[in-house]
Amino acid sequence: MSKLAYREDMDEVRKRLTTWWNGGDIGRPAMQVYAPREKPIEVIPEMPEPPGWITGYSTTNFDYRVNLGARACIGQHYLGEAVPVAAPDLAPNCLALYLGCKGVEMPGTVWCEPFINDPAEARFDFRKDNFYWDFSYRLGQELLRLGKGKFLLHFPDLIEGLDTLAAMRDTQTLLMDLIERPEWVHACLRQITDRYFQCYDIFYDQYRDEVGGSVFWAWAPGRMAKFQCDFSAMIGPDMFGEFMVPVLTEMCERVSYCMYHWDGPGAIPHHDHLLSIPALDMLQWTPGSGAEQCYDKRWWPLYHKTFDAGKKMYVWLDNAETLKRFKKEFKGQFKQFLISMGGKTLAEAQELLKIAEL
Repeated sequence: MSKLAYREDMDEVRKRLTTWWNGGDIGRPAMQVYAPREKPIEVIPEMPEPPGWITGYSTTNFDYRVNLGARACIGQHYLGEAVPVAAPDLAPNCLALYLGCKGVEMPGTVWCEPFINDPAEARFDFRKDNFYWDFSYRLGQELLRLGKGKFLLHFPDLIEGLDTLAAMRDTQTLLMDLIERPEWVHACLRQITDRYFQCYDIFYDQYRDEVGGSVFWAWAPGRMAKFQCDFSAMIGPDMFGEFMVPVLTEMCERVSYCMYHWDGPGAIPHHDHLLSIPALDMLQWTPGSGAEQCYDKRWWPLYHKTFDAGKKMYVWLDNAETLKRFKKEFKGQFKQFLISMGGKTLAEAQELLKIAEL
C-alpha cells in the first residue's frame, strides 16, 4: 500500500476502514472530517469559468472539467476516514445518459430527457461511441493521470433500477407501466442491471487502488457501490418489494461493500424491505427537501432500528454539540455510524475526532 500526496496517512485510513466495514472496532465511528486549508496543498492554476457555465456536471467544456477535477482536493484537509477524490460525473444518473437519454443542463444539476415512447421499441444498448460515455471515460482517464499518487477517483453516479427506467421512460408513464405492463418493467430492469455492471466493471478495473479498494462517498476495500430508488417515494411497499427488492438483492451481492441512498420521508415505508436484504451493508439517510435535518431526533428511531438489524448508518452532522448528543444517545451502536462533518479550522476538525472516541 502507498500514501497519497493529499493524504499521506492513506495506509492507516485503509486499515481503519477495512476493520470498520468488516465489523471490527476502531474505537469510534468512521468519521469523514474536512477542514479548509489556509493555502492549497498544491498550486494548480484555476481556469476562467466558460461563458454560460451553469453546472459542474457540464459537458460543454472538457478542459474546464479536467481543471475542476484536478483542483477538487487541493483546498481541504482530510481527517479521520475522509479520502481525497475527484469524479468524472455527468449527472445524478449517468447510466441513463450512457443508454440514450439526452442531458438537459440546469443550475447545479443535469436532468435526463426521456426517450422511450413505445414500450415495444425500448432498447438498452450500451455503445462506447455514445457521447456521454466517451466524455466521462476520457475525463476519468485524464483525472487518473493527473491524480496519480495524489487522489483517488470516485465512480460516476450511475444509478439503477426504477430511477434509471423513469429517466428513460418518464416518471408518470412508468407509474402506469407498473400497473399495465409489469412484465415489461421486469424485463427492462433486467437489462438495466446488466448494463449497470457492464459500465461498473470497466470503471472499477480503472479506478481501483493497489489493494482493490474503490470509492463511492466512502472508500471500501473492494468493489464499493451506492444504490438507490428515489422513485420509491411514489409507490407502496408491495410494489417496491416486487420490482426493486430483487434488483437490489442481486446488485448488493455483486459488489463487496455497498450503501443505499435512502431519500426522504416517502421512502420510510420501505425500511423493512431494505433491512431484509442480506448483503446491504449501510443506509445513507437524506431527509429530503423541507424535512428536519438528518441529525434531528425525529429520525433517531430509524437509526436504532437499522442498527438492531445489523446494518450501518451514514449521516451528516453539523457541529460538535450534535456529535456529543449522538454519542450519548447511541452508546455502543455509535460506532456503527459513518459520519461526515466539517470543521471551520484544522484544530476544530481534530477536536471532532477526539469527541467521537469511545
